[in-house]
Amino acid sequence: MLEQPLKFFFVFFVVVEPVSLIPLFSGLTQGATAQYKRRMALRAVLLAAAILVLFALGGAAFLDLMGISLDAFRIFGGLLLFLLSLEMVFARESGTRTSTSEVAESKRRADISVFPLAFPFIAGPGALATILLWFGPLHVSAQPWLVGSYLVAVLLVLAISLVLMLLAEPLMRGIGVTGANVAGRLLGVILGALAVQFVLDGLRAAFGVS
Repeated sequence: MLEQPLKFFFVFFVVVEPVSLIPLFSGLTQGATAQYKRRMALRAVLLAAAILVLFALGGAAFLDLMGISLDAFRIFGGLLLFLLSLEMVFARESGTRTSTSEVAESKRRADISVFPLAFPFIAGPGALATILLWFGPLHVSAQPWLVGSYLVAVLLVLAISLVLMLLAEPLMRGIGVTGANVAGRLLGVILGALAVQFVLDGLRAAFGVS
């Protein structure tokens, strides 16, 4: 009973990549007061939670309204996660999350909780695609325990992200940018394999291959 929730937790953790938030948050809040850092981190996590829960509960209905099959989104989501995994493996700036100009803009903004923290770094395209891929086939009335366990996994990942942002400065002194990149590379390899599996599952379902 715990196999699927644990698998989803790991996949979602890898996609959100809370470790990457450590150097990002430390750089964006450099020189700021502890109160400002706590406020930005908490607001970012709460906003990301609202976005993710909204997609989890209403994403499948939105796809159906747009005439997009879950298999088509599974293929696209797998490709998107594969691109994200390549960026993680090569430790490049994530174009699937934000662009260089957007990062520069965020450094000039007083409030960084909405942009770029909540979106696109925490609840980014990869995270939203993962939510739709896992929650899409489920029905709350028929599988309430599974839906609830997935939501708990989402909240756990967000809680980990919050803790890492609040501890960004001491963690940066301990692991540094290189340590964060090494961890990201290892997680990227696993995410790449999972992304390919999503694409294969989507192609099998779309073409009726068992």
